[in-house]
Formats: sequence, structure tokens, C-alpha cells
Amino acid sequence: MTPRQVVCLVGGRGSRLGPLTDFIPKPLLPVGGRPFLDYLIHEAQRFGFDQLLLLAGYNSDEFVRRYSGRRGGGLTIEVVAEAAPAGTAGALLNAASILQPTFFLINGDSFFDFNWLNLLRALDRDDWTMQAALASGVSGARYGRVETAGGRISKFLPKGVSHLPVNAGIYLVRRRLLERIRTMPCSLEDDILPSLAAKGELLGYPARGAFIDIGVPHDFNRGQQAMPQYMRRPAAFLDRDGVINHDDNYVHRPEQVRWIDGALDAIRWLNDEGYYVFVVTNQAGVARGFYSEDDVNSLHAWMQTELRRSGAHIDSFEYCPYHPEGTLEQYRRTSELRKPGPGMLRKLQKDWDTEVAGSFMIGDRDIDMQAAAAAGVAGYKFPGGNLLDFVRARVPARRRSPAAG
Repeated sequence: MTPRQVVCLVGGRGSRLGPLTDFIPKPLLPVGGRPFLDYLIHEAQRFGFDQLLLLAGYNSDEFVRRYSGRRGGGLTIEVVAEAAPAGTAGALLNAASILQPTFFLINGDSFFDFNWLNLLRALDRDDWTMQAALASGVSGARYGRVETAGGRISKFLPKGVSHLPVNAGIYLVRRRLLERIRTMPCSLEDDILPSLAAKGELLGYPARGAFIDIGVPHDFNRGQQAMPQYMRRPAAFLDRDGVINHDDNYVHRPEQVRWIDGALDAIRWLNDEGYYVFVVTNQAGVARGFYSEDDVNSLHAWMQTELRRSGAHIDSFEYCPYHPEGTLEQYRRTSELRKPGPGMLRKLQKDWDTEVAGSFMIGDRDIDMQAAAAAGVAGYKFPGGNLLDFVRARVPARRRSPAAG
């Protein structure tokens, strides 16, 4: 079973930011017009997680007040407040009773824009306890660096070495890590990670993407403009039947799905390259009474689960249940959502911060191309074959990341 839990370390005060954190914990400071933590919550929602645990220390009441019990995008947030400073590893021990067997762990004061789900590829092996995402191509002398050998972190190096990747503060963790925490307080960075590396139990996954740590004034100030820019990206709008799965006459149950060759790999490639990925699909079968909206949503949830197993995800599924000749009265109408209308694409452009330049639609019918033109994005008509090959021949790589394959 793939992990559904994200644990976020938000316990530190952030003393290097001076008076900014006298009353507000560092992850709650406003960056680009919103609390920095909200960007991380957005990422956890995008990647399909069910639960976010905030491990709070300094001024934990603020996390409880703002986030405890909050739900959105399928994600539920819980706050675990420590009674006394426990350190970044000790905070995990305090939450031991609710940690899942495998979970994601993230720092609450840094952001790395890469496809988290690529870390899941290591789950078919049992020769590691943690896997760390490594940000490649990061400049600056303030970061410590890591050496890797054979896909494992072999050594942590002091600040000043610039050509090696940095630990990006995103991890896939097996719960057995807790057995290594024997004293309190305990630091993940100082006490646990070097020991795991020495024993060969710490994998390193290098990727390219925007990275920022707001822990010092210079980068906190840089983040005011950088973070909104990171959130704004081009989008891939994909038709469903005929592009992702074969169009086998009103597909609405998992057992009916036949994936298009290369579809899962194409979606993961788009994820890795930093595109938002949306599905926009006409579902006239609802209007004709062949199946219900619940059936559509259940199928999309199943598809998302299958995609996650391959390290891929869809950021949002949009569908139009209406048809002007529908047999069910409540769905019998003309709708701007129905392609060739651009309604679904425009809704996603409004709900998500997308760049029109660089965005595109892939469909297998003329109505898809018409919807793309009306929404102001490029349109690529898919004739069949391997979707990954089709995408890579037309869509520019944005990151040229090692993760992109």
C-alpha cells in the first residue's frame, strides 16, 4: 500500500530571522501573501495524500488554532504539540502512536518543486530506512552538500562545496526509524541521518526543481516573489477516453479501463517536468443515464490510485455530465463545460495559477482542438500509439531532471 501520510516538522522558532518570529512560528510567516506552510499543504493535496501531521513546538497554539481539523482537497490536518523541545527526530517519537508504517516527512521551512511520488519507486526494496530528495543545481555557500554512491548517500559535507546536491528536506521514511531515536532531544540532521548514511540505509534521489529555504532573511525576502512564481506554471490538459485510456464505449468501471500505451509514463514525465496535469472529459453517459456522477468520481479515484503506484498523478479531474439531448432532465442542457466549449479548461485556469504560454491540450477529436483554441492554449491531436513518445516529441522539457528519464 502506498503511503498516504505526510508529516511536517514545524517545531523550530527560526531564530535567524530575528524579531520576525518573536510571536509567529517561521512556517506561518507570510510569504507572497500567504503563510509559507500553505504552499506545502498545497503540495500535499496535489500529490494525493490523505493526512498531514504538523509536529509543532514553538508557539504550537498558533498551529492548533489555524489548522487543527482543517480539511481540503481530500487532506485532513492534525497537530501534534510537544510538551518540551524534542528536536527534529524526537518530534517523530512523540507522534509514534499515529505514524503509519511508511510516511513522507518534510521540513516546514523549505520548498522543493519536484515530483514527490518518484520516491515511491523504492518501496519494492527493503534495504533502506529513509530516502532523501536531493536538490541538484542549487547555488550558494550556505548549504551543506551530500555525496552519493550507488543511489545511497555516503557522506554529508560541510557548507561551501557548490557542485554537489543539497538535502532538500523531503523524505520517505519507514517507521522503524523510531528505533534509532534513543535520547531526547534528538536531531534528525545531526544524530540520525549521518548514522543511517554510514550504515548504507539512506537512499538519495537527485532531482531538479525550484528550491528555497526561508530560514535566513535573504531567502525569506527572496521568497516573497519567488514562491508565487513557483506556483504559476503551464498546464497539460488531457482528454481521457482515447488519450489516457482506450475509448471503449462509455467506460465507467475500473475493469473496463485499458490504459493507452505509455499513458502512465507520459503523465509521470509531465509531473517530473513541472507541468500541472489536468483531465478534461465529456461524460455524456451521465446525461444518458448509463451511469452516475458517483461512478465517474469513483473511477477517477481508482485511476489516481493506479497512477500513484507508477509515481504519477493528475492534479485535477474535470468532467461535463451534460448533453443537450440527455435522457435525464437534470442533465439535459447545453453547457459551456462540454467540449468543444472551453469551460472546463477555463475553470481550471481560474482555479489553478496556470500560465497560458506553454500550456496545451492533448485530445483525439476535433472538439478537443476547438476547446484548446477557445481557451488560448496549443492543441495536439493524438492519433493513437504510445502517448509518452507523442508527448516527448511535442512538449518541451522544463527541467531536464534526472527524474524525468
